Amino acid sequence: MTAPPVDADRLPPPATRLGQPWPLQLSCAHGGDEETSDGLSGVIPSVTEPSHAVFLSYASQDAEAAERICEALRSAGVEVWFDQSELRGGDVWDRQIRKQIHDCALFVPIVSANTASRHEGYFRLEWDLADQRTHMIARDRAFIVPVCLDATPGAGTDVPESFHRVQWTSLPGGDTPPAFVERIRRLLSPEADHVSAEAGPRAAAVSHAAAAPPQPASSPTTSAQAQWVPLIIAAVAVIGLGYFAVDKFVLSKHEPGTKQAPAQPVQAITQVQIPEKSIAVLPFVDMSEKHDQGYFSDGLAEELLDLLSQVPDLRVPARTSSFYFKGRSDDIATIAGKLRVAHLLEGSVRRSGKRVRVTAQLIRADNGYHLWSKTYDRDVSNIFQVQDEIANAVVSALKAQLLSSQPLASRHRTDNTEAYAQFLLGNQLRERDTPESAPQALEAYRRAVALDPNYAAAYSGVADAEWRTVDFVTGDASGAQRSRAAAVHAIALAPDSPDGYWARGVLRGVYDFDWTGAESDFKKALELDPNDVRVLRDYGALLATRGHYAEALAAMHRSLALDPLSVRAWRQLGSLQLDLGQMTEAKEAEQHLTVIAPESYLTIRLVGTIALAEGRAADALAEFRKDSGLWDLIGGAMAEHTLGHAAASQAALDELIRTRAMTAAYQIAEVYAWRGERDQAFTWLERGYRQRDAGMTYLRHDRIFAPLRGDPRYQALLKKLNLV
Repeated sequence: MTAPPVDADRLPPPATRLGQPWPLQLSCAHGGDEETSDGLSGVIPSVTEPSHAVFLSYASQDAEAAERICEALRSAGVEVWFDQSELRGGDVWDRQIRKQIHDCALFVPIVSANTASRHEGYFRLEWDLADQRTHMIARDRAFIVPVCLDATPGAGTDVPESFHRVQWTSLPGGDTPPAFVERIRRLLSPEADHVSAEAGPRAAAVSHAAAAPPQPASSPTTSAQAQWVPLIIAAVAVIGLGYFAVDKFVLSKHEPGTKQAPAQPVQAITQVQIPEKSIAVLPFVDMSEKHDQGYFSDGLAEELLDLLSQVPDLRVPARTSSFYFKGRSDDIATIAGKLRVAHLLEGSVRRSGKRVRVTAQLIRADNGYHLWSKTYDRDVSNIFQVQDEIANAVVSALKAQLLSSQPLASRHRTDNTEAYAQFLLGNQLRERDTPESAPQALEAYRRAVALDPNYAAAYSGVADAEWRTVDFVTGDASGAQRSRAAAVHAIALAPDSPDGYWARGVLRGVYDFDWTGAESDFKKALELDPNDVRVLRDYGALLATRGHYAEALAAMHRSLALDPLSVRAWRQLGSLQLDLGQMTEAKEAEQHLTVIAPESYLTIRLVGTIALAEGRAADALAEFRKDSGLWDLIGGAMAEHTLGHAAASQAALDELIRTRAMTAAYQIAEVYAWRGERDQAFTWLERGYRQRDAGMTYLRHDRIFAPLRGDPRYQALLKKLNLV
């Protein structure tokens, strides 16, 4: 087979990668595909010790992650065939690749949503060649060591059968902990010649699941979903075990007839190695005399979190997870265990007039020792300087490394401290995400931009709160136009900040049904901040809207890896899994929600909907009645219908129409569809389209509308939504 030609315009500078010289005596593995020919690896003919070399095989889209794995292994003295400094195609190149796969000591296929979605690619030839070699290798000798970069499960990938006989390792995004490196070193050692990959050390930081042959996915709703939506048993493990580990059921399936162990709640998952360079920023305590500065103390902690998250080698859980512990009595060890961090930053804020006192302390979680602490008495106008000093002191104490090209700086700065205070207040109100808080957040953001007309972050807040107010409360099209204008202005003021792109991307999707424009904005935002959990959540929702379910689930899992206690993210994941027929996984998400926030309307929504799907209408009704707002009516109308209580169902639906016709047309259509009233369902779906109801983004995968999918009106609606 002749290798494809290489696009020279995409090659890295000769003999360099990531700014470091690459040893020219090292060979390299191919990392590209036949469709685009980008990312193909070159080969250096000579190999020093082929029996101790590791061959990395990956798709071109995963090149950056593969580089991280390569660098981690090379730093430990492991020879890796990966170099991209002498790329070339042709028969010679192809023969050399085949020779390396024949000679290497370990073959590491890098699996991801990218490889799952690629039906052609040179990496598939590499995988087949490695699979063929396993037939000549004793079963007790390690050779195949699969790595997974995201939540893509073994059952969801087209991989050779030999890959399923060995342990899979989860290295999200290519982040490679020392435990994995040590495992490779041991497998390469002479005494490991007859140790299989399954018997490798079960390091706490990287759980290696012995994967049985995968079983078919459960009940996909379409043939396309059958390809993209296998049983994904990654939710609890990838997220619950934090940034690194995948529990042993994640990338494997249970043997037929065996009983699956119940998913562990968040609190129960503790036996996982925690990365040394990791920290959670807890909400600072408001010590002001009237205790009315909570928004300011919370905001200060959130800004510190944002600053520290810019440090490349520092793991920092997102706001929702860190702030989950506000007002709770959990001790330091418990908090650190749940967040998978080695350190905690906590503090207090006392504000009086123009003066502010900030006390911060860095604590080592395993022994409670204070590594650093300091008190700052400053004028409030110097609050950003205080933030910088605290963040840099923490980085210094943790010995984390900063990139010189990326100075540590908040993207939410202004010279007007009152504008900053209003911005923080808006953030606190927006986080509540209720019909009552959205207009209040909007007013706070508006006050911030009135005080500082050049405050880009506040304009992003205006854009987001304007849209949420439209969707929650008013249904007013003019609000959507104001939202768009604010987002555009935020981008103009701060083109290097992800905030404005995120806000505009949301509006382009849910209001304009401009999925291409929305995706462009989300990708730009993630380019600027790959760890922005808001963008990852909304990008995941966009991918699901467009029917790209494997990628959607991967984005949602990535969001939860960064924010493992996020109620919104768990509800989003569980709802999509339910729509796709993945009941087991949806119920795992449900279990997490009932642990994290049992009283949240988001939890009530998912728990009740799962009960309906399982035919437990009485349980569903009891659950929906816990919500005093929208879902008491929506879910109640559906559950009462299933129970045969026609009058009660109609009463709930009538009240829903009377109070929420302008903002809940999609949900009203759901009730009619559930009751089998097709014409009324389509009438309200058409109204939802005209009103730009955000719920319309769920139409393609919403299981409630499955009986309507064969109706020509359904396809016509998808076409109007630009989803055909």
